[in-house]
Amino acid sequence: MDPLLLIIPLILAIGATRIGLPPLIGYLAAGFALYAAGVEELTFLTPIADLGVLLLLFAIGLKLDLSSLTRSEVWGGASIHMVTTVGLAAILIKLLALTGIGMFDQLGNQQLVILGFALSFSSTVFAIKSLEESGDSQSLYGRTAIGILIMQDIFAVIYLTASKGVWPSPWALLLLGLPLLRPLLFKLMERCGHGELLVLFGLAMALVPGAALFEAVGLKPDLGALILGILLAGHRKSSELSKSLFLFKELFLVAFFLTIGQQGIPNQEEVITALALMLLLPVKVALFLLLLSYYRFRLRSSVMATITLSNFSEFGLIVMTAAIATGSLDASWLRVIALLVAFSFVLAAPLSRLALRIYDLLLPRLSGLQRERLHPEDQPIHLGNPSVVIFGMGRIGSGAYDSLKSSYGDVILGIDHKQEIIERHHRDGRKAVLGDGTDSDFWDKLVPSGSIELIVLAMPSHQGNLHTAELLAASAYSGKVTAIVRYADEEEALKEMGVHSVYNIYQAAGTGLADQVIDSLPVNIKSNPSL
Repeated sequence: MDPLLLIIPLILAIGATRIGLPPLIGYLAAGFALYAAGVEELTFLTPIADLGVLLLLFAIGLKLDLSSLTRSEVWGGASIHMVTTVGLAAILIKLLALTGIGMFDQLGNQQLVILGFALSFSSTVFAIKSLEESGDSQSLYGRTAIGILIMQDIFAVIYLTASKGVWPSPWALLLLGLPLLRPLLFKLMERCGHGELLVLFGLAMALVPGAALFEAVGLKPDLGALILGILLAGHRKSSELSKSLFLFKELFLVAFFLTIGQQGIPNQEEVITALALMLLLPVKVALFLLLLSYYRFRLRSSVMATITLSNFSEFGLIVMTAAIATGSLDASWLRVIALLVAFSFVLAAPLSRLALRIYDLLLPRLSGLQRERLHPEDQPIHLGNPSVVIFGMGRIGSGAYDSLKSSYGDVILGIDHKQEIIERHHRDGRKAVLGDGTDSDFWDKLVPSGSIELIVLAMPSHQGNLHTAELLAASAYSGKVTAIVRYADEEEALKEMGVHSVYNIYQAAGTGLADQVIDSLPVNIKSNPSL
């Protein structure tokens, strides 16, 4: 294997991240650079690239909450935005064709629709990474943005399946019985434990009952990978499986972006065409903002979700690859869309980092979009008048709640980001509200309460506790903060964020065990000098 195949993508991806851009821009550039360096077509990358796409769809399915797709702002917003964007893209391209610039005069009506469809997507990979970096993946705007992206991905998979141009086999009807296998798949997943066996299970599910089975009956393997991911989504280990496959998916997708570059170096006309299509991006952005405001989101939520979605997508490349394979478009359009995606990421990366500043600047100008009747989940949050607030109502948080309540009375309030946990605590007689301390949106909606004297950070993730402490430090809260830790180095990081005291759960568990052992020993036990 040519060493350049590893060195060039590595160097260019590092260079991209150093200037605040996603590494996939480096991978796209590496594909063009390898072609320019005379590296012959890397045919062995094609199956690896296909596997990367399959795992991307499988991972999307694993995270999919079908109930979230039934919300009108998700399916309605995604559908209206896609149809409108396709129409507006067709109009824009027709106007650009009249100017004589670029390659637009080559397109017929059917090709206009396909191109507009590819341009209607926003990047799932970019959005999820941006939300994870900001800690807002569980916020209302974050969940809504991800829901819209998943709907877009489903539209793409439907297109990829239909693009084969042949009817599926009658045996495809048997696939309707796949949900009946869900209990069996759950048991098999449970038996796989953790580590490499779970990874092997995920790969096997994506490739065998997913891709291979669907392809055998005349359906697109991408659809099979998505469906199998959805079937496994309800299992308690689905999140762990998704994280286990993350690096494999990311690595295989490198091959996909490299194969794009192997199509050849863009010429001047293709670069001009890509730059001209960037005119569609402000239209997409404005349309998202109007739609989210229509669905009664606060202006902040609308702006933040819109910035998250303000790019073009790697799924556009996948759609274009399928269109080129069927002869619907010339191969040169793949290079155009690759450039367009890269240009949009170059623009979207700094916008994502400056999202809050952008919102502050736009607030006076867009105040007319603020609705009086707000979305039920976007209302101000009232905590009441508790003296102690506990973030994270798992086993540790629940135990702390009960102990503090027995000492100080009914002045404790729990906060957790999972609705089912909140409902369980309500049944058990505890006061608890839905919220996520790592979400800046939560603090923005919070109605100040002067009664709080102590905040306990009992979330299982150290990063979650640390990020919440950071947001607390930036707020008007002036009371005490305590947090749980597992390791000594975590104590220092939390105290630097203003946490007053920490509670090492491993040390406390050891102390508790020793106390229990001492209680079980005879009172007159003597030390053994031989030990």
